[in-house]
Amino acid sequence: MKEQYEQIAIQYHSEVLEKETEEILWGIVVDADKNLFQIDNIPFYGPELSCEDIVHAKYDEKAKRYQLVHIEQPSGNTTVQVMVLKEKYNREDLYNEILYAQTEIELVDDYYFVINVPAKTDYKNVYAILAALEEEQVISFAEPNLSPKHNADIRK
Repeated sequence: MKEQYEQIAIQYHSEVLEKETEEILWGIVVDADKNLFQIDNIPFYGPELSCEDIVHAKYDEKAKRYQLVHIEQPSGNTTVQVMVLKEKYNREDLYNEILYAQTEIELVDDYYFVINVPAKTDYKNVYAILAALEEEQVISFAEPNLSPKHNADIRK
């Protein structure tokens, strides 16, 4: 059976943008009767939400799309927001180094991207790469949704 996708709107105050904002994410229908969806992309600026989280959403007739109600089941994934500080830095090398650590990336532009760190990935390796790049003032990063498992990884 082919997966069914729906748009899910999320409203929140973004610390990155410093304003109230709305972000549209894609969700795979998990249970249509219960309005449960699995988030299928990485939130760019958003709240404590990660790719693959199962969320409950209600359909908004006026907007003609679903609105997030709450997170039903966290995926255990971590979302990391990254700002590139160095203008003349090889972006491909940067992305490949992070991707090599078993992550996924979604780009906003040349200066901002988000990382999905799957639950099975050892975050200690990812964190070491990010911390080294931050120390070199290549990037600055934030962890708006650090899973308990990944928090424990960096404390090993």
